[in-house]
Amino acid sequence: MRSVSIGGRPVGPGHPVYVIAEVSANHNGSLALARETVAAAAEAGADAIKLQTYRPDTITFHSDAAPFQITDGTLWDGRTLWDIYEEGQTPWEWHAELFEYANSLGLQGFSSPFDPTAVAFLAELGVPAFKVASFEIVDLPLVRLMAEQGVPVILSTGIASEDDITAAVATCREAGNDDLVVLKCTSSYPAPFSELNLRTIPDIAARFDVVPGLSDHTMSVSAAVASVALGACVIERHLIVDRELGGLDSQFSTDATEFADLVARVRETQEGLGEVSYELTPRAAASRRHARSLFVVADVRAGDLVTPENVRSIRPADGMPPARLPQVLGSRFTRDVDAGTPLADDLLA
Repeated sequence: MRSVSIGGRPVGPGHPVYVIAEVSANHNGSLALARETVAAAAEAGADAIKLQTYRPDTITFHSDAAPFQITDGTLWDGRTLWDIYEEGQTPWEWHAELFEYANSLGLQGFSSPFDPTAVAFLAELGVPAFKVASFEIVDLPLVRLMAEQGVPVILSTGIASEDDITAAVATCREAGNDDLVVLKCTSSYPAPFSELNLRTIPDIAARFDVVPGLSDHTMSVSAAVASVALGACVIERHLIVDRELGGLDSQFSTDATEFADLVARVRETQEGLGEVSYELTPRAAASRRHARSLFVVADVRAGDLVTPENVRSIRPADGMPPARLPQVLGSRFTRDVDAGTPLADDLLA
């Protein structure tokens, strides 16, 4: 199966699951809190942090007209798009510092750009990947521009139809970029399990010949664990230092303790999946001595017949295999044998 390299780090089947901590708006307008969030990601064992690179005027239009009002039953109903993006933006002057800080802690750092100026800005910073946000996957010129930068492109599919995904993947490949990760995503905040359809993950890998993953908006570790079992190689999750801080994305973000638990469960799951093997591990081989075998269970004398009363299949495994019982019934003992003796060929005539 296909793999990609993000900043020299291999991502795909056979490699450690690549865990992305999405900072989003969880800095609440504070650079100090943004840095604390990056530190929490590193402490939790994430591989990367991701920002969002936009200004209100690069992502929407300043208007109170009906199309710009949020009324879809979301956490942000009653506000305008301009209002929430003005509050949630990550100042561009923070990016270099946050990426450098992430690198110093062993994390990679990249972002989702929302217009061509953001792509150019991030390319100048030398990001190791671009993330196409769910709602931008339909903007094929923007997708193409990201793909043309020559680093892996991670596509989130939260609002995408199959045709949308097909078009975005084709656009990247037409731009000469085949280093693609496609994340199964459910754009509900938080996302209910009834809408996840995680079985789509292996189909994404097979149908589009890409590295598959999950952009997880649930409030549990279960989806991430299940997705890894289904072949997800990338997990993205919103991280907040503490949900009590509040903020635009706090209600569907994982706090620092929960994120650390998620990473641990993901790592355990991947380790437990292992590979297809019927070979016994050393511990299993050692335990095999406690399996059943044939033992003499009553004192017998030379010449006595082997019967179900004096030979039985019991634990441990020091005697003949139990499968041989039908063959040895009716045989005669060659000498006196005490109860508790493992049955062996030299005891039988």
